[in-house]
Formats: sequence, structure tokens, C-alpha cells
Amino acid sequence: MSRVKIYTTPTCTYCTMAKNWFRQQHIDFTEINIARDTKRAEEVMRKTGQAGVPVIDVNGKMIVGFNKPEIERALHR
Repeated sequence: MSRVKIYTTPTCTYCTMAKNWFRQQHIDFTEINIARDTKRAEEVMRKTGQAGVPVIDVNGKMIVGFNKPEIERALHR
């Protein structure tokens, strides 16, 4: 079973698209709003070297942006 975390901000269009896609695919995820949680924002920046969102963590594999092919590979689909 995959563990998926999505690091988001409230105004991010691609974050919304990613969350909707996961819901349509019936994939559970945990959303982490980095606009409200500066420690998590620093954590994701340290792990990826990127400040953009969404950042999608699939079982520890960090994917920057809503890259469906990369997400599907990480999910082993």
C-alpha cells in the first residue's frame, strides 16, 4: 500500500489538480499545507531543493510538480 503526502498551498492550482486526480484514482493521501506550517515548508525545501508546490511524496520518493507519469511510476501502476 502506498503512502502519499502532498505538500500544498491554498492558492496553488496544480495542488488542487493533483488532489482531485488522487481522489478520482481512489488513492488516499495526506495533505500538508506548507503555508501554515513553516517547519514542513523548510523540510520539503531541504529534501527537494525546490520552493514550488505541489511536492508529492510517494513512499519517500519526492516528485516536484503534478507530473502524472512520474507519480504513476512511483505508485507502480
